[in-house]
Amino acid sequence: MVKKLTEGFWSRTARIILRNRILILALVAAFTVFLCLQWQYMRFSSSQANLLPDGHPVNVEYQEFLKQFGEEGNTVVFAIRDSALFLPDNFNRWNKLSKQLGAFPEVDFVLSTDNLQELIKDNEKQEFVLRPLIREKLSTQKEIDSITDHLFNDLPFYENLIYNRGSSTVRTVMYLDKDIVNTTVRKDFILKDMTRLVEDFEKETGLDVRISGMPYVRTLNSQNIIDEIGKFILAALVVTSLIFFFFFRSIRATFISMCVVIIGVMWAFGILGLLQYEITVLTALIPPLIIVIGIPNCIFLINKYQQEVKKHGNQALSLQRVISKIGNATLMTNMTTASGFATFIITDSKLLKEFGIVASINIIGIFILSLLIIPIIYSFLSLPKTRHLKHLNKRWIDAFVNWMETIVRERRITVYIVSVALLVISIIGIYQINISGSPIEDMPKKAEFFKDIRFFEEEFDGIMPVEIIVDTKNPKGVLKPANLKRINQLGEVVNEVPELSKPVSVVNLVKYSKQAFYNGLPKYYQLPTSQENNFIMDVARKSADNGNLLKSFVDSTGQIARMTTFMRDVKTDRMEEIEERLLENIAKIFPKERFRVYMTGSALLFLKGTKYLVKNLILSLALAIGLIALFMAYLFRSFRMIIISLIPNLLPLVITAGIMGFVGVPIKPSTILVFSIAFGISVDDTIHFLAKYRQELTASKWKIEKSVYAALRETGVSMFYTSIVLFFGFSVFVISNFGGTVALGSLVSATLLFAMLANLILLPSLLLSLEKSIANKEVLKKPQIDILPKGEDND
Repeated sequence: MVKKLTEGFWSRTARIILRNRILILALVAAFTVFLCLQWQYMRFSSSQANLLPDGHPVNVEYQEFLKQFGEEGNTVVFAIRDSALFLPDNFNRWNKLSKQLGAFPEVDFVLSTDNLQELIKDNEKQEFVLRPLIREKLSTQKEIDSITDHLFNDLPFYENLIYNRGSSTVRTVMYLDKDIVNTTVRKDFILKDMTRLVEDFEKETGLDVRISGMPYVRTLNSQNIIDEIGKFILAALVVTSLIFFFFFRSIRATFISMCVVIIGVMWAFGILGLLQYEITVLTALIPPLIIVIGIPNCIFLINKYQQEVKKHGNQALSLQRVISKIGNATLMTNMTTASGFATFIITDSKLLKEFGIVASINIIGIFILSLLIIPIIYSFLSLPKTRHLKHLNKRWIDAFVNWMETIVRERRITVYIVSVALLVISIIGIYQINISGSPIEDMPKKAEFFKDIRFFEEEFDGIMPVEIIVDTKNPKGVLKPANLKRINQLGEVVNEVPELSKPVSVVNLVKYSKQAFYNGLPKYYQLPTSQENNFIMDVARKSADNGNLLKSFVDSTGQIARMTTFMRDVKTDRMEEIEERLLENIAKIFPKERFRVYMTGSALLFLKGTKYLVKNLILSLALAIGLIALFMAYLFRSFRMIIISLIPNLLPLVITAGIMGFVGVPIKPSTILVFSIAFGISVDDTIHFLAKYRQELTASKWKIEKSVYAALRETGVSMFYTSIVLFFGFSVFVISNFGGTVALGSLVSATLLFAMLANLILLPSLLLSLEKSIANKEVLKKPQIDILPKGEDND
């Protein structure tokens, strides 16, 4: 009953499409125009990807920190390591640059040699006052030498903040307005105004300015993503069109296919705008993915059309059969591909959920476009010429199919031995895979801003902020001597970790206050004793500037303090060791019953997010496998057939994971996508092969060997064509500047190549070896749904 209804559905669909050609083309055009109008709502991501769900404890603590102290990642740093900076003209020009930056409304504050304040004690008023380090323009080398000598030797408060004493590197710290940090205003300011000022400075002085800081890095990283979208789309179009033309030798067929996928790309951008999702490093991959996934649809449909024309030369009948005979098979394969992406929707990660929604919608969209446009366009054109059908009888394709058939017929034991050996070796490799939680690992290594990140790691121990929040649970509890000693003790632990920068906290300010109390002598840059504390705090309370100095380190109630340090780009296991060490010391220094202390910051947030993501994606992959297994069960009603169909698709995933372990490619947000994407696509070949096998099994009266070889010969060509297109199509991602995108493209390409060989060699071998177990006529006579009606091939 289901079979008859299904056959009737596709026959009716074919008639509707071919009888309403003009109307359908008009509707497609209208919908395309509508989606093009949605492009205006597309926007590129301005904030760092948060991989954790909103309710996750780590995310809750981070949001709590932001409410208390504001955006942490709002600093852009500029540095120069060149003795020529200390020449009068250059030094004054450096100070002028900080004034120019501070004049912009997007900038909250600039800390530089130009406006450094020295804390001193006013003996008459018995209070601390801030006095400018530079009170007038410096005109002689002697004045500059005196100022820099005083800064480097007498003001330890600014060490590693403004200067590195060992290398004489000087930097300027620019604090952006916290309200614009995660908006497009930040991008416009950095790419236009700030960049112009720095370029002017470099041109006038000949000095090389190093720039970094999370707002700057994120801006240039986002710009790289934008630049790569066009590059990927163009590369995918060129590569797939060349391969398509090589196979079909038809400019007309190639042009029609390119039109289909280009409209698919337009729909992809339109859906992003319609749903108002941000374009991230993941969603930026969707347009070229649509090209790569859409071309196989075109191959199956056009190949079937040309086969029908070659058989009987009747165009109307050929087009009707293209829709009615291939439509269902193509729908099933696109559904399995879409399901591979759709499994990301179940994750709690907003980033992955949006990627899964848009990708799965567009895969179904490109299927609809292929099914509508290709038959309709061909209905207006003349029949293919003889030269366009020559590819159906290519000798090298016949040789490839004969080679596969020979291996399956004569070398099945060898196939199994090789498969088991690859499985064992791959499992060994899997145990060597590491997880990467670094937010900068995937960034383009050759980019100038990435080189600057390494520079700041060398000079100032990193740019990725790590925050430690100390809640004393008592108003004004932070400034109590005992609590200051605890914070100082924790700071010493942080300072002992080579991958962390010198911490900055209220302790630094209190030490600076003692130094000022003792007339600025550097040896007194230390915490006051219990006796000194009363005098110094009494002076501090009278000081008008004290509140402004404290607000960066302590909340308005005086109950909560922050300690800020910066982390180098380190491996995930080392990052976890550092976190564990700090937490152990926090537990010793701050008793839980009296203090609440936690670690946060974007670096730790990304690490936790990555590990959370890995768990969710393993679940999504398991769901994808489960969905495909259910689909196979629905089609074949046989447990053994489910196992046989899954083995050729799971083995390539295991091999790819093993390769990742051996070559050192870590598990991270970009590479974990490989498995769900590749599995969803590779299972298409299994469906095509088994559908044709079952049809041949029925026609040959359950002669399994004959049916397997017939299915191999009939489906081998199309499976080879589509696999080659997919292989080279995903390979275009290796031109990316992002390490994660390169890994994604190369790993998916390799997995799909392994999957093609597995489906063309291992799958038929398993069917032949287990023929007695699976040749259950009663089961195979009662399929729930036919992918291909009796007597029709799948090419």
